[in-house]
Amino acid sequence: MIERISTRVTEILGIRYPILQAGMIWASGYKLAVACAEAEILGTIGSAGMKPDLLRSQIQKARALTKKRIAVNIPLLRGDAAELLEIAIGEGIEVIITSAGNPAVLGPRIKQAKGVIWIHVVPSVKHGLKAQDSGAQIVVGEGFEAGGHNGVDEITTLALIPQLVDALSVPVAAAGGIADGRGFLAALALGAEGISVGTRFAATVESSAHRDYKEAIVGATDSGTALFAKKIAPVRALKNRWVEEVRVAESRGASREELERVYGHSRSRRGILEGDLEEGELEMGQSSGIIRSILTAAEVVNALVQEFEEGRARLDRIAQ
Repeated sequence: MIERISTRVTEILGIRYPILQAGMIWASGYKLAVACAEAEILGTIGSAGMKPDLLRSQIQKARALTKKRIAVNIPLLRGDAAELLEIAIGEGIEVIITSAGNPAVLGPRIKQAKGVIWIHVVPSVKHGLKAQDSGAQIVVGEGFEAGGHNGVDEITTLALIPQLVDALSVPVAAAGGIADGRGFLAALALGAEGISVGTRFAATVESSAHRDYKEAIVGATDSGTALFAKKIAPVRALKNRWVEEVRVAESRGASREELERVYGHSRSRRGILEGDLEEGELEMGQSSGIIRSILTAAEVVNALVQEFEEGRARLDRIAQ
């Protein structure tokens, strides 16, 4: 297996392989972050479903298990995003990944923090430029193949990444639809200097998600997910009874207020953490169609790198 894959992403983050484990609501607790960090990639604690005290506890538990650098993902649309950021910085987190909001909101505070690396997730070139101008050192371009909340413009990873690479001077990592070494290789061929992987790591032994949710990822087909709730905030999840109810309401022109009633509250917790496969929101990307087993995080990293190497060798043979 390749000893190291060197890009600006690995240089900035001090990791062996340019792979970022994405921050995922209910699925990315300290166990997954530690396992990924120990596998020489960037492990991430996802704060989206956490209250401040829980985030602090998760960071402290991670710190007790690894000396390697880990990240905390903070969705900027959260009302307590600033408080979560202060906890992360106060606990010595050296990498902050922001998403789902205006990077200028917390950008000045992140840049004030000595030694903190800032990564921001974007769905378009416009947002990428804003992140770069705000001071983000790495930009993750997320295509709408990705699970969870997506950009309103529905730009695919294949189209988004080369445009981001052309427009930005900071390194770009690709997200959305990447779950194996073929996607890893393709992302770097598009000009990305790393990848951010969510759904593949959600279906790992160390993921904090419910076992039934992990099994649902493994059992998903190529057309198993849907993008819905576009009037509220576009989200991709596995099709189930509840998702169909939301989609039917959308198709008959329901107002935002009516959709919010149908959408309800705590649906992602119900699906991902509690394992309700019919009434919960089972956020996952289209890449779920190629995930066929629940592995350890280390096994996922090894597979990504080995498949990357095999794909590169195959292309070398074709080019001869």
